[in-house]
Amino acid sequence: MRFLDSLTWPVLIMASLTLGLAPFTPEPHIWEKLKMLAAGELARPIDIFDLCLHGLPWLLLLAKGIRTLTARDQGDQG
Repeated sequence: MRFLDSLTWPVLIMASLTLGLAPFTPEPHIWEKLKMLAAGELARPIDIFDLCLHGLPWLLLLAKGIRTLTARDQGDQG
């Protein structure tokens, strides 16, 4: 959790908007890979790696948001 706490919001937002959405044309890799996953076509190792690589910034951003909200909620009760 210390690692997640050490990541700042601007760094996570920039990582999500750059690495998380790159390449921007013809469509972001993360969107392409999520569509492949939903269609059951995500089988090649390079596609799985792409999903992990481009999804990681979004997952970290989500985890930090959840951690921030739960920490704030716990602080309000104490």
